[in-house]
Amino acid sequence: MDKDSDYKTLIKENETRIKSITRYYSRSKDDYDDLYQEILINIWKSISNFRGDSSMKTYVYRVALNTAITFANKESKRLSFRVDWDVDKFDSFLIEESDELVITTEMENKLQTELNNLTIIDRTIVILTFENVSSKEISQIIGISEPNVRVKIHRIKNDLRKKLNGAENEH
Repeated sequence: MDKDSDYKTLIKENETRIKSITRYYSRSKDDYDDLYQEILINIWKSISNFRGDSSMKTYVYRVALNTAITFANKESKRLSFRVDWDVDKFDSFLIEESDELVITTEMENKLQTELNNLTIIDRTIVILTFENVSSKEISQIIGISEPNVRVKIHRIKNDLRKKLNGAENEH
């Protein structure tokens, strides 16, 4: 097999993941295009270093996230977490069966602000959780233990729910 066809297959299989990461870390269409290209270049450059310690999907996530964070720092912009609202995605992340929380437009705005106030690691965990990446894969991607990932997800959810409940009670 040749590197070109393997690379094209890898990108095609992971295109949605790469675009999701790019979308989350971009502030404009130009940033999106630049970051997407930079991620593709970094995958191309580093693919020969892949040792098989994780799945290719995990490897692509890791390269994409590291590139996105480096890109944001290099551009000296505030790393902004953009969310295209998907009610089902947020319901499954934030609302548990015992919750009576209904997310309103005002709460969406508050949630957007709170997501941007998270640390880079916590934002990354949220992004990967939204993308239905398992705790095990998240731990491999960001380099912390799987139990630590689960604890962080639990704490993030609880903190966001408390803040949203506070926003709900303000009305």
